Amino acid sequence: MDHTAVLARYDQDMRRGARPDGPGARIERSGTVVRQIADAQGWNGVLWSALDAATADQVIGEQIAYFTGAGRDFEWKLYGHDRPVDLAARLAAAGFRAEPEETLMVAETAGQVPDAGPPAGIHFVQATDPAGVDLVVDVHEKAFGTDGTRLRHRLLARLAADPGTVVAVVALAGDEPVSAARMELVPDTSFAGLWGGGTVEAWRGRGIYRALVAHRARVAAAHGYRYLQVDASPMSRPILERLGFHALTTTTPCLYGS
Repeated sequence: MDHTAVLARYDQDMRRGARPDGPGARIERSGTVVRQIADAQGWNGVLWSALDAATADQVIGEQIAYFTGAGRDFEWKLYGHDRPVDLAARLAAAGFRAEPEETLMVAETAGQVPDAGPPAGIHFVQATDPAGVDLVVDVHEKAFGTDGTRLRHRLLARLAADPGTVVAVVALAGDEPVSAARMELVPDTSFAGLWGGGTVEAWRGRGIYRALVAHRARVAAAHGYRYLQVDASPMSRPILERLGFHALTTTTPCLYGS
């Protein structure tokens, strides 16, 4: 894989050329910034910027004024190759707080991810209705220890408005939801995004996460997507490396607001 070329394609498709990630959201291109504005339950933030030392502080201030004026907390999605090189420090000085760093990882759908089925005793179901979404959210809350209210809202809205662009899968042991993951199929791009892969603690280490990656890879390939993209946590990065994913850069959510 040509890391430089794939990263450039990612920046063009997923950041500079970003599409709204749900109904009611819109993408705005304002000078050297691409941002998304959504309702309070959606994702609000800066997706891409082209700044330099002379303009960065002014543009950061403009984004703070814009989102706070709209009554929105927001995220500046900072990538390791963004400029200027001290952008992280400038965001911190402006009042942003950095979440844990993740790694942008990419694999080709063809030949990179093994064709692994679920482990014995586990079966996968696709969440297509409110009951299925509740299972996804239940796993999310147990696996990550976070409130799934916003995830429930966003998944239900996406499934209602544009179901062909999102795949949500739950792994069940009998009737018990033990792992879940989702995938966003971004139209007119080369990338399918893998999100929210998590397994409840008692079921980790059994190959469920790996099988969910393979399942989504098959779906992405069937829809003609060349690449899988993941913002990988330190826990998932070693698994993804064994599955043929390549680390391209880092990504850090920088949050502003309550």
